[in-house]
Amino acid sequence: MKDKPVPLDEIDKELLNLIQLDFPLEKEPFKRLGSELEITENEVIDRIKRLMREGALRRIGPVINRENRGGAGVLAALRVEEERIDEVAEIINRYDEVSHNYLREGPYNIWFTVSAENPGELERILCEIETQTGYTPLRLPTKKVFKIGVRFEIR
Repeated sequence: MKDKPVPLDEIDKELLNLIQLDFPLEKEPFKRLGSELEITENEVIDRIKRLMREGALRRIGPVINRENRGGAGVLAALRVEEERIDEVAEIINRYDEVSHNYLREGPYNIWFTVSAENPGELERILCEIETQTGYTPLRLPTKKVFKIGVRFEIR
C-alpha cells in the first residue's frame, strides 16, 4: 500500500530543497533557515515536525561511515510468505540498527539494511531476526562503494 502524497506549500518545498544537502551546521540552524525563508525559527521547527509526522521527511541527521570506524553493515533480504509480511516487518522494525525496511516483488520480498558497531554485533542482530522470524536472511555485504550525490528538486 502506498502512502498518500503529503500536500506541500511553497515554503515547505523551499525548506526541503534547502535542507537536503546544506543543512546549516551552526548553533541556531533553524533560525538561519527561517531567515533564508523569511519565516520565524519556530515556524521552521513546526513545519519540520509536521513534515516528519506526515511522512514527507524521515529524518535530519548525518550519514556516518561506520566501516571506517570499525562498524559493519549489510543489505539483507528475506523470502516471506505474503500472509506473514506485516508480522516479519514489525519484528525487523524493532531494531534501531535497521535504517531501511521495504517490500519488493520477487522471491526475496523483504529487504532491509542493518548497521552495527562491529561485525559480531551485526551477526548477532541477523541471527536474532532469523530466530524470531524463522527466515534466514540473505546477506549482501558491500563489495565496493560508489559515492553518489542525490538532490531532489522539490516543486
